[in-house]
Amino acid sequence: MTAKIYLEGGGDSKDLHILCRQGGFRQLMESAGFSGGKMPRLVSCGGRDAVYEDFKTAHQQNSTDYIAMLIDSEDPVDDLERTWDHLGKRDHWEQPDGSDDQQVLFMATCMETWILSDRVTLRQHYGHDLQESALSPLENLEQRNRHEVQENLKHATRNCSNAYQKGKRSFEVLGKLDPPATLETHLEAFRRMKRILNEKMQ
Repeated sequence: MTAKIYLEGGGDSKDLHILCRQGGFRQLMESAGFSGGKMPRLVSCGGRDAVYEDFKTAHQQNSTDYIAMLIDSEDPVDDLERTWDHLGKRDHWEQPDGSDDQQVLFMATCMETWILSDRVTLRQHYGHDLQESALSPLENLEQRNRHEVQENLKHATRNCSNAYQKGKRSFEVLGKLDPPATLETHLEAFRRMKRILNEKMQ
């Protein structure tokens, strides 16, 4: 079975869509063990609503492939196996007919949560000017408010020449992460995504 994943990220910029898909998420997927025939097709859509609309269209037109969307959960998730319940309560999104919870993959609560989980890569990427003590603790990272996570990352890198910001710089560091060593250790949502993709792409 082939897989297609609709990604949140890239805004309205064509160049950022390419960087999001190829420079950030593709490299991350390769590092997580998805390469060659196991690499899902990645489609950068921009904002959350655009991802949802593109996903719905693709789901309605598809009957054989695995179609999913990878989005920020925005808020902590009560049950990662009931993803549509979370989206229904938070975003008032209706679950498309015939879709299931495994077609929603979360970056809980945001992409910065994934980035914060890899302290080794952060040290290597930002250098000695990184204020690591300002980063959110690794404990219960996926239950932390996204604004806290994002602002702490910005604050910790404020003195770095490549200080964190959404867009090009965020995708650059995303593509350098080491999933087996960090994301799979600290993040349940990442482990779930990898398990589902491995099952669907056998």
